[in-house]
Amino acid sequence: MVFGWFKKRRRRRIIDKPFPNAWVRILEENFAYWRYLDDREQTALQHIVHVLVEEKNWEGCGGVEMSDEIRVTIAAQAALLLLEIDHDYYANVDSILVYPSAYLLPRTSSAGGGAVTEESVPVLGSARMGGPVILSWDSVRGSGRNERDGRNVVYHEFAHKLDMLDGMVDGTPVMVDDEEFREWVQVMTREYEELCESARLGRKSLLDDYGATNVGEFFAVATEAFFEKPVEMKQGHPALYGVLQDFYGQDPAARVGDQEQ
Repeated sequence: MVFGWFKKRRRRRIIDKPFPNAWVRILEENFAYWRYLDDREQTALQHIVHVLVEEKNWEGCGGVEMSDEIRVTIAAQAALLLLEIDHDYYANVDSILVYPSAYLLPRTSSAGGGAVTEESVPVLGSARMGGPVILSWDSVRGSGRNERDGRNVVYHEFAHKLDMLDGMVDGTPVMVDDEEFREWVQVMTREYEELCESARLGRKSLLDDYGATNVGEFFAVATEAFFEKPVEMKQGHPALYGVLQDFYGQDPAARVGDQEQ
């Protein structure tokens, strides 16, 4: 109780600080989605960014020198997911590690007959249960500057962290109530199975085939498309769009449509 009071007080002091003009310029240059937000949403996002920048442990790896540009660019994209939901600023993220580009991640796989192979594969991002978020700066900056290509490594990895808040990676973040949970499971299961079938047949889909890996990856890939391809998702996958809209409390298709009229 006392710790929670101190935490809220500390965060209030952070939020009450003026948002640096230099940070606004970073948002304008590296976070193209910024232009879709109205004044209230921009202010709310700035508050979240301020807390994430100051609370998290930011570490440059592989020669990266940590800077405000890197912190603010990542924090802004992560903050978008939190904009309209009850949250604790990604309480399960203590550290954010940033490499200059793709980095090697150990992977273990079965080679059949009980044999196991270990190799290192290049990845652009990863999120670990009880561990850090690891990102490639090249990919982060590219994703931030192109808000409509359907891919965003920050959305993807921080969606995993939302999924992990209940202690499982099962493609189902914490739901508000049982009704929302039941609809979520029904829709996401159907959409996941359809993507798996499309991937098996080599059929093109709005959603990246990587989402067919497992249900956790499906939620992360669906989150990317929800914010990056909202109009297309609403038209082609209305039920999927609907459950994501209910969860995130946002209507990106309306935002994009209003800006492009």
